[in-house]
Formats: sequence, C-alpha cells, structure tokens
Amino acid sequence: MPRKLVTVLDANSIISEQFRAIRTNIKFALPDKDLKTILVTSSMAGEGKSTSAANLAVVFAQDGKRVLIVDADMRKPTIHHTFEMYNTSGLSNVLTRQEKFHEVVQRSCIEGLDVIVSGPTPPNPTDLLDSTTMDILMKEICRDYDIIIFDAPPLLHIADAQILAHKCDGTLLVVDTDVALKDDMLKAKTLLTTARAKVLGVIMNNMALTHDHYYYQYSSNKK
Repeated sequence: MPRKLVTVLDANSIISEQFRAIRTNIKFALPDKDLKTILVTSSMAGEGKSTSAANLAVVFAQDGKRVLIVDADMRKPTIHHTFEMYNTSGLSNVLTRQEKFHEVVQRSCIEGLDVIVSGPTPPNPTDLLDSTTMDILMKEICRDYDIIIFDAPPLLHIADAQILAHKCDGTLLVVDTDVALKDDMLKAKTLLTTARAKVLGVIMNNMALTHDHYYYQYSSNKK
C-alpha cells in the first residue's frame, strides 16, 4: 500500500486523526440534507487534493459507510496509483457509453471502499463531465453507495471542477499553506460561488498545529 494512504498505514497518527475530524465536520456541515456526493479540489496542482480525497474515502469506509471514490481528473489521474490499480477502463469509458458503471468499479483492499479510476484520457473531459450521461451516472452510484467522493482537477484554468461542484452535494477545497497564493484562493472561491457550489470547508495542508506542540505536515506524494 502506498505511503500516502496514512489512514491505512498508521491509523493512530495525528494525520489520520485529522482526517477523522474532517469526516465528523462533514457530517455536521449540512444536518438537514442527505449529503452523499463530495467533490475534492484545489486552486492549483500540487496542493494535496488527490491524497486528501483518498484518505477521506478511507476514513468514511472505516466508519462503516459504503464508499466509492471516483477519479474525475481525466487529464492527470493519480487515484489508480494510490490504490495500485490498472487504469485501462474507468470513468471516461462510462461517459463515452462504452461500458456501464458497474463494469468499471474495482474493489480496493479496504473493506467497504470501491474505486472508479479515470480510464483513458478523452479529448473532451469538460464536455463529458457536463453531459447528461454524467448526471445519469451520479444517480446510479447514489443508489448503491452511502458516500461518493470525486477527485477533481484544480479549479483554475479549466472548468471541470466547477461543473462537478455544481452537481455535487458539497465541495472541499484543499489548500497547501506553503505554496498557495492568496489571489489564487480568492479566485477559487469566486469560481465555486459562480458554480453555486455548497462549500463544506477547507482542508489546510502544511499548517502548524499549536495544540500539544504538534504540527500537521503532510506533503508527500501531493498532486
């Protein structure tokens, strides 16, 4: 298992505890709404969004939920590397109607956690994510899973994450405090507002924690 799945390798670490805290906060974010689909994105590449999405999926599965993580970053996918899977068939195959979603679902080594990898890179990822086929897929997977986490491309420069943010029940923005620029974060917030996204909160990577003299530093294998 790749080291970036810290919630599997060291479930008692402070980093794993932070992911469990995020899970708890998500549960209380929209108490009057059945929150099933969660988008994880960032303003720019390299802030840790894919690592955060994968570990968040793990802690939901550890909580007894039936979880699906979908690699919706069809431009630069990484989820298949994280879970050590082949990327020969996945989301792009479903959205181009070559396969049904249940034909591309892969079981992970974590009980209760399934994966849909990105599949071959299509020429038109934005159009596919904005299609009626994507809407149908989301309805289908919501019938089979308690929590669905979408790992999306960064918000700036392409519209993919905006499209998905509008479709999902909630959005998490991952920010690397070591590299993120204030202007980029403000632009990301504006894009999410324009998309009428329900922002659940911000995951801060590389941010100092003062409690008990610990600090949260999670920077390996970021995307």
